[in-house]
Amino acid sequence: MTGSVVDRMKFSAIMAFCGLWLIFDYAPIAHMVWGGGWLGTMGVLDYAGGTVVHINAGVAGLVACLVLGPRVGYRKTPFHPNNIGLSLIGASLLWVGWFGFNAGSAVAADVRAGMAMTTTQIATAAAALAWMFTEWLTKKKPSVLGIISGAVAGLVAITPASGFVDPTGALVIGIVAGILCFFAATSLKNALGYDDSLDAFGVHAIGGIIGAILTGVFATKAITGAEAAVGWIDGNPGQVLTQFYGVAVTIVYDAIVSFILLKIIDVTIGLRVTEDEEREGLDITQHGESIA
Repeated sequence: MTGSVVDRMKFSAIMAFCGLWLIFDYAPIAHMVWGGGWLGTMGVLDYAGGTVVHINAGVAGLVACLVLGPRVGYRKTPFHPNNIGLSLIGASLLWVGWFGFNAGSAVAADVRAGMAMTTTQIATAAAALAWMFTEWLTKKKPSVLGIISGAVAGLVAITPASGFVDPTGALVIGIVAGILCFFAATSLKNALGYDDSLDAFGVHAIGGIIGAILTGVFATKAITGAEAAVGWIDGNPGQVLTQFYGVAVTIVYDAIVSFILLKIIDVTIGLRVTEDEEREGLDITQHGESIA
């Protein structure tokens, strides 16, 4: 979520927003889906947080970057990646840690946890390659930043589906997420002109939406152990509509609450650093530190 507002939001405002958002946005959505709330009761499937975590955070990030406005010099001055090596290390650690995120949602060392780990690996690898090849075809140059962005898109997309789908479903989810998140983080962002610094919306929200909807397609009783049909491939196309409903409710609730919280913070302590502070760099002006 905070990746959307990199380089321009006060640290105090970020701390306030994260705390308030956790209470008034994340917790209610988590209850709706996992805590016996109405989305879970009506059958919305979210194994490890596609709606609760990724759509929720990605949409909040989009609202935040729209409220703050773009960085000084955005679309005029090139903003190049600072350190590809550290980015690769970070994405690798994230990939490994995600096995605990998804497989750990089984809360047991059982067959379903093993399948969640397997589908996570397949979808992530597929999305990384899909993003890379899409970038290669459209931009003529595959990049390290692209392939790790694709990997994160795959991790995000498989999160709601990991304990519900088989390897074939995971492969399709990964490929679709890698391709569509690439266009969301490049073409869509450029067309609409919003400054989502680290593509939190393009990767997390869009990837979460893809994963949530395709969960309704590929969820199967062979994996879940349910007696009745679960997803479309089992003969229950209505699950896709249920997933759409869960996605829509999450987006609307999240956008409204995030906007209200940001406006409250803006009129109390302020959201954005000054232009001079932004140009000098937040490491120095907010924390008195330098990466040099």
